[in-house]
Amino acid sequence: MTRNPHARTLTPVSLEASLGNIAAYAEISRDWNPIHLDEEFARSTPMGGIIAHGTMSLNLIWQSLTLSLGADALQRVTLDARFLKPVRPGTQVRAGGEWSEEAKGWNVWVKTDAGEVVIAGTALMDSAP
Repeated sequence: MTRNPHARTLTPVSLEASLGNIAAYAEISRDWNPIHLDEEFARSTPMGGIIAHGTMSLNLIWQSLTLSLGADALQRVTLDARFLKPVRPGTQVRAGGEWSEEAKGWNVWVKTDAGEVVIAGTALMDSAP
C-alpha cells in the first residue's frame, strides 16, 4: 500500500470495544480505572455502566493517519479532538477522515457502526518536511 502525505480521504480503521479489548487496553495503558473494568462500580457512576477508554478509540485516528500518510508524516501532525460520547462494550467503532480545504487539514472522527460520532476533530500537518 502506498502512503500518501497528501491523501484526501483517510484509510478507515475499526475495532470492537469488547470487554476483552477494553481489559487488554487497560493492561497496555496501565489505566485500571474501574469505570472501564468493574461493572458494579461503573453502574454507580453517572456513566451508568462500563465505558471504553477514550484514548483506545482516539488511537484509531492515529492508526488511520499512519496508514494513510505514513509514520514519518505523523511527526508533523497536530491532532485536536473532542470526546463527544462514551463507547460502550460491544460497540464497533471506526475511525477515518476527509480533507478539508477550509481547515487545511483532515476532519477526523470516530463513529459507531450506527453512524454516531463519538470523537471529532481536526488533524493538521506542518508543511515543513
